[in-house]
Amino acid sequence: MTRTLILMRHAKSDWTHAGLRDHDRPLNGRGRVSAKALGAWLRAQGHVPDEVLCSSATRTGETVQRLELPVEIPVTYTSDLYHAEARTMREVLMRATGTCVLMIGHNPGICAFAKRLVRAAPDHVRFEDYPTGATLVVQFDIASWTEIGWHKGQPIAFVVPRELT
Repeated sequence: MTRTLILMRHAKSDWTHAGLRDHDRPLNGRGRVSAKALGAWLRAQGHVPDEVLCSSATRTGETVQRLELPVEIPVTYTSDLYHAEARTMREVLMRATGTCVLMIGHNPGICAFAKRLVRAAPDHVRFEDYPTGATLVVQFDIASWTEIGWHKGQPIAFVVPRELT
């Protein structure tokens, strides 16, 4: 059986609100456009998740909302993914039940997680730095997310918002 992970870094955030905590920063205008474009790309490619795991930060939540995924898809917001390291992201993913899971988080953890999951990096110059909105689609030959291992995933697609907008 195969499982698919869509690993997305939140879209571009707004740094103009001086008094806001990092956790509470929203998306900026470009980020809002990028998130909508990423949602359209996911639907066009047939990569619609059946479960979403999302950092509790405002910018990740707004990214999920602007993807315009079907409303019946369950979304779990968790502080465990806020600036999480790769190991923690793997632990959160191991609790997932969907066959196609979208996980939205932050750098540097999401970049490190992506690099540790794949057998070989996708042929894309931006994979190494995983810019805002970067999205990796990776498949695993596993029956359950509890079996997820390092360097076992097969990259299917990788995109950054600048390619879509």
